[in-house]
Amino acid sequence: MRLNRLRRKLHSPTRRPLLPMPLLLFSAGLVVLIGVGAWHLYHTATQQARLVVAERLEGTWQAALESPGGVLPFDLVFESDVGQLQAHVRNGHERVPVSAVVARGDDVELRFDWYDSEILARYFDSEPPRLEGRWRKTQAEGDSTLAFLANKRLANESANTAHSPPQTTPRSNLDLSGSWTASFTDEDETFPALAIFEQTGKELTGTFLTPTGDYRYLAGEIIDGGGLRLATFDGAHAFLFLAMISEGSEGGGSETLEGTFFSRDTYRATWTATRLGPDEPSPLPDPFEEVGLTNDEGRFSFSFPDTNGEIVSLTDTRFADKPVVVSVFGSWCPNCNDEAPLLAEWHRRYRDRGLEIVGLAYELRDDFERSRRQVERYALRHKIEFPLLVAGISDKEAAGDTLPDLTAVLSFPTTIFLDRQHRVRKIHSGFAGPGTGDHHTRLVAELTGLVEEIVAQTSP
Repeated sequence: MRLNRLRRKLHSPTRRPLLPMPLLLFSAGLVVLIGVGAWHLYHTATQQARLVVAERLEGTWQAALESPGGVLPFDLVFESDVGQLQAHVRNGHERVPVSAVVARGDDVELRFDWYDSEILARYFDSEPPRLEGRWRKTQAEGDSTLAFLANKRLANESANTAHSPPQTTPRSNLDLSGSWTASFTDEDETFPALAIFEQTGKELTGTFLTPTGDYRYLAGEIIDGGGLRLATFDGAHAFLFLAMISEGSEGGGSETLEGTFFSRDTYRATWTATRLGPDEPSPLPDPFEEVGLTNDEGRFSFSFPDTNGEIVSLTDTRFADKPVVVSVFGSWCPNCNDEAPLLAEWHRRYRDRGLEIVGLAYELRDDFERSRRQVERYALRHKIEFPLLVAGISDKEAAGDTLPDLTAVLSFPTTIFLDRQHRVRKIHSGFAGPGTGDHHTRLVAELTGLVEEIVAQTSP
């Protein structure tokens, strides 16, 4: 019955006749050509739009964040490869890559994925062109945010001048080059530091080395009246240091700097510094003496999930009779990111001789999925091939509770060197990054020597 009804419909004189096959093929081809043409027009328009955006952004921008302490300047450099935008931040001698640049119309997004940080800005076609927006950084509780502004630099402008406060000629005899004994005081504690400055004319660069690491590559200048302004921005941290020569220290007396340190949108500390004499010892404690063991057997153990959720322990067969380096780190920590390339290099160089390396990640939030994502980004950034485990949150006291064999966790990173019997040979607290110059070079040589020792040990 249904078949008969279908036949009657097909032979009904009111039914539209089927198109001849050649006409059908022509129609189909026309549709394809229109589709291909539309795609080509869209692709061409998209490429042209990208080139236009790249052209107006490409170059060096004088950027700044509005820190609670004032203007925090840095250079932002856009580069283009066939319309594909890339960018990096420049702090003195440092170049910090931006993980991704996304431009949609006048909206520009600069991502620092490994730090869960971003700059969201809008482009204004002014004279000079400018970007305005905000920097946002995920913190353990809430987010840090600071207003962001950048002006495109003209060819004859020098670095970090667009947002500088008005300056007159600085004291001609003021030279801050050299090492200084420093002390910082915040609402919780007072801690020592070693300041290292290099001065060329009015320009000043340097860093502060602390018991936990260093304050990155700082760049700035001598300011009017006798003092300094140093700053850095690396996606994770926004540091601003201000200081003046204190009254009574000019002339023949010993020079003393007194100032304030601002970090992100909430942290503030006061600091002082005096010149370190040629025979004076460093004000910093021995980083190999900061953390000890809670047992007499030289034992250390761990057992945490990797990014796939699989538990990895020191008792696993893969570690049997092998020297092991354990890094207690956080993907959010710039000094940990300074140490990571060294760990990756050790792994490549010594793994054929049995060396194993394990990273224990302590992340900002108690959220395994977020922690897993950030740890995987960290591994990808540094080409890490050894296991990274999600161990806990970034609170140092809480981290110490997860590692009962250690007397404390005082800094990220903390690096533990185990011999083939898995006895602790050394524990190093903190890491002096490349911004500390010779201090970094000497530390890398010393730590590499430790790795050589535990690798050279024969199996029991």
